[in-house]
Amino acid sequence: MKDTALSQKHIALGAKMVPFAGYNMPVQYEGVKAEHEIVRTGVGVFDVSHMGEFLLEGENTIALLQKITSNDVSKMVDGQAQYTCLPNATGGVIDDLIIYRKNENSFFVVVNASNIEKDWNWIEKNNDLGVKMQNLSDDYSLLAVQGPKAAEAMNVLTDIDLTDMKYYTFQMAKFAGIDNVMVSATGYTGSGGFELYVKNTDVATLWDKVFEAGESYNIKPIGLAARDTLRLEMGFCLYGNDIDDTTSPLEAGLGWITKFTKDFTNSENLKAQKEAGVKKKLVAFEMVEKGIPRHDYPIVDADGKNIGRVTSGTMSPSLNKAIGLGYVTIENATIDGPIFIEVRNKQIEAKIVKAPFYKA
Repeated sequence: MKDTALSQKHIALGAKMVPFAGYNMPVQYEGVKAEHEIVRTGVGVFDVSHMGEFLLEGENTIALLQKITSNDVSKMVDGQAQYTCLPNATGGVIDDLIIYRKNENSFFVVVNASNIEKDWNWIEKNNDLGVKMQNLSDDYSLLAVQGPKAAEAMNVLTDIDLTDMKYYTFQMAKFAGIDNVMVSATGYTGSGGFELYVKNTDVATLWDKVFEAGESYNIKPIGLAARDTLRLEMGFCLYGNDIDDTTSPLEAGLGWITKFTKDFTNSENLKAQKEAGVKKKLVAFEMVEKGIPRHDYPIVDADGKNIGRVTSGTMSPSLNKAIGLGYVTIENATIDGPIFIEVRNKQIEAKIVKAPFYKA
C-alpha cells in the first residue's frame, strides 16, 4: 500500500483512510453529504495524487498519440487539455485520460491510478516512433481545488487570472510561491475549479498555502466518496465501473471523443459499430420507487426480463433522490422510459433521464 506525500496530513485531520488503487487514500472527513455540499456551494480540496502522469516528448509525439487515442490530438494547441481514451484491439477501453499539450513535441498524459502500469505498457508497446517516455507518477502530486468559489479564493496565490481561464486549458505558473506548478482548469465535479500538478517535495507547502488562502471561504478537505457522488451527479464515467476493457466508447456515450477523421487502434471496427448502431447503451436513470441502485445490480424490464446492469449508483446529495448509470439494450434506452432495478430480489421502478442529473 503506497502513501501519497500528504497521507500524514489526512490522518492528522481525522480522515477515514481506505485502500484505493494501491494507495492509502482519504475517503471522507466530516461526512459525504457535508463534503459534497461544500464543493457545490463553496470550495473544497481533494488529494488525488494517486493519479498517474507520463511525459511524452519528441517530434513524433503527435503521431503516436494519434495512433493510440480516440480523440484528434492534431486539433490541440499549446496550453490546451483534451479528454480522450485508449481503445483496445477488441472494442473496449484500456483507460480514459487527459492529455495536456505543452508544445508540439511535449505532451503530459494523466491516467487513472489503477491503470498506470497497464497504460504505460500499452503505450510503450505501440511506441515504434522513437518517442521519449517518462513515467513521472511517483514524483508528482495532484490537488483538485473544486467549487464555484475556487477561482476567487485561489487568485491571491498566483499572477494568473484564474477567473479568466477557459475550461480545459492550463498554464505553467508560479503558484503559492512554488515555481512551475501546472494549473489546469479541469476537474471531475461539475462545479468548476482547478487541478494543481506539483512535485511531491512541494505539495505539503502547496496544501498549507491553499488552505490559508481559502480560510475566509470556509475551505475544507474533501474525500474520495464525495468525489464519486459529485461526478455521478454530472453523469461522468468512472473507469472500472462505467467503462472498462469490454465496453465500447460508443456504447458509453463517448462518441464525441471518438474521431474517425484519422486511423487509431481498432478504429475500423468502431466505425463499423457506429454505422451499424450499438446494441447496448450507457443510460442515466433516477429511481421512481424507494431504493438505492448499486454497481452490478441487474436491470430488468416490466416483464422481469434482464436488459442490462447498473454500473454506478448512489443517493444524490444535491437532488435528494437515488440516481444511477447503467447499460441497457438499445430498445430499452428511451428517455423517460421505465426500467426496473433488482434490489435484494425486488424489482424497483426507475426511469431513464438525460444526464447530467445536476444542473448548476
